Amino acid sequence: MKNTFALAALSMFLITAPLFASADTLTRELSLGMSGSDVSALQTFLASDTTVYPQGLVTGYYGFLTKAAVSNFQSRNGITSVGRVGPATLPVLNLQIAQGMASYSTAAPTISSISTSAGTSAATVSWNTNEAAKGMVYYSTSPLSQTEHANSVDVSGYSTSSDSNYRTSQQVSLPNLQANTVYYYLIYTTDQQGNVSVTWPATFSTAN
Repeated sequence: MKNTFALAALSMFLITAPLFASADTLTRELSLGMSGSDVSALQTFLASDTTVYPQGLVTGYYGFLTKAAVSNFQSRNGITSVGRVGPATLPVLNLQIAQGMASYSTAAPTISSISTSAGTSAATVSWNTNEAAKGMVYYSTSPLSQTEHANSVDVSGYSTSSDSNYRTSQQVSLPNLQANTVYYYLIYTTDQQGNVSVTWPATFSTAN
């Protein structure tokens, strides 16, 4: 029965595949510990249904909360609840993402238009969100790590700089930096309902 369901879902996926926007299609299997923009896309879709993913965190990291949300999605769609996006789950997800992409909106803020400007001892990080949110930037000379919790994400880093105002355009200054140094950073946003969205870590370099 499970194999029949998987084959039927795969057939439906193949028939409708040309309708998918490539940016919204998951192209690989996903599981605990993986990261990337496709994980963010998966979390964004799952967060559109609070009964599936009540925490609604969009972090780009496949943690235990994401695994639980995938398990919920699988149970709802008659797939064995294993908590990973495997060959039976992938086409079903892609089909529903394609059908719902035009109408759903994620609970977590969507971060876009990220830019950085760095001098010798300071840098500025700017970004936009699709709704009013407050922002924080985590940064460090060492790679950052993330740990998901029920309604928050712990991020490593020597220090943070925060802007406590809710708005759709944010700019945060990072002072007292070392010259000629690579810094890892990520943006952490929270909307007025407490929904959290985190970018995957990126880098910038200070000048000599």
